[in-house]
Amino acid sequence: MQTFDLIVIGAGSGLNVSSAAAEKGLKVAVVEKGPMGGTCLNRGCIPSKIIIHSADVAETIKKSENFGISSRISSIDFKKITSRASNIVDKDAKEIEERIKEDKNTTLFRVEAKFIAERTLQVGKEVIKGDKIVIAAGTRPSIPNIEGLKDVDFITSDEALRLRKQPKAMTILGGGYIAAELAHFYGSLGTKINIIQRGNLLIPNEDEEISKKFTEIYKKKYNVLTGFQATKVMKKGKKFVVIAKNSKSRKKLVSDQLLVATGRTPNTDILDVKKGNVEINEKGFIKTNEYLETTAKNTWALGDIVGKFLFKHSANLESQYVYNNAVLGKRIPVDYSAMPHAIFSSPQIAGVGLREQDLKSRKMNYAVGKYNYINSGMGLALQDKEGFVKIFADKKTRKIVGCHILGTDASTLIHEVVVAMKNNLGVDALASSVHVHPALSEVVQRAVNGIKW
Repeated sequence: MQTFDLIVIGAGSGLNVSSAAAEKGLKVAVVEKGPMGGTCLNRGCIPSKIIIHSADVAETIKKSENFGISSRISSIDFKKITSRASNIVDKDAKEIEERIKEDKNTTLFRVEAKFIAERTLQVGKEVIKGDKIVIAAGTRPSIPNIEGLKDVDFITSDEALRLRKQPKAMTILGGGYIAAELAHFYGSLGTKINIIQRGNLLIPNEDEEISKKFTEIYKKKYNVLTGFQATKVMKKGKKFVVIAKNSKSRKKLVSDQLLVATGRTPNTDILDVKKGNVEINEKGFIKTNEYLETTAKNTWALGDIVGKFLFKHSANLESQYVYNNAVLGKRIPVDYSAMPHAIFSSPQIAGVGLREQDLKSRKMNYAVGKYNYINSGMGLALQDKEGFVKIFADKKTRKIVGCHILGTDASTLIHEVVVAMKNNLGVDALASSVHVHPALSEVVQRAVNGIKW
């Protein structure tokens, strides 16, 4: 049995810990069955944003007449779009693997891991043990229990990013951020989109006003069935048939591709973490304390498998704390304050801090400022008639407690607010800062100026 100073399970953000530990001279093992780089690089944020940019370009062309330019899309080379993304991420993953193998202090086990005892793993035919363990093994697509679903060749987000042939029609089960982004990608390139969402709103985890507006916009673009449950799936020839029902009606949707985007499941069951004395919660995510320690001795966890935030940037943040706490022997609690997120749909969505429904449920004394893109100089130039910024402040302290944006470049605009919140600055800091006119960032400042105290 080989022993190591540190074993890291998962080659996504866990590599931040393993590489730093190896640089300090520790004997390190990395266990990763799939390509290096984790979900973000291989099956998530990087390839999705590469292909989504093609959708953004297509949408710009379609809207060009609004700006006095007549244009049309003569053809879509779908294979080129997805192959471009695949080639980029596959090259990066291979280079990461080569760097790991070249490191004299790191041993790579390119197999699936299973706990057989505390800090002891079965890796292929070998057993390895670590003085310290970091679990960063992520999540996988969750598959709902729907009649007939397991009998058909549906796809998840894993495969959706690598299709070589564009479907003429696609049915999407689920209405969260993955469904929103992939509907934009396929729909903007010409695929007919059906979305079946159990709840009454798409992207239901957002601020409720944002969710309502987004749902309204998507219902104009796509065939969106909110409040419907997919009850049966079958294949007739090459066509997928989905039966969806609500309390009043039954719908039959026919398409040539079926995408399941109904959430994520932690890989704790595959790892059999309970045999490592690592406790999980009712949803299967690893229980950790504020130092990202698990219930097992000298065992830490980070990233999606912890379930606090399912973002790459939060996993990277957690990896810094795990390095300090696990490798350097410190005990620093994770600071999750001002954790932003974005959805790269059309329109884009971004948010940080509390939502209005959170503020109401906590009975907080808050003030709201809101500003529509179209009332700003750049918003008018862009003809963004739907976009708006919504910001919340504590009435007593004037500190920002949340901000939510729907519209052009929302993923970029949110960062002004993130910096202010992270540094404990109030709304007055944003109000008094000179903003370039007529840059789009003025909508944030004007939302602040519009706060009704």
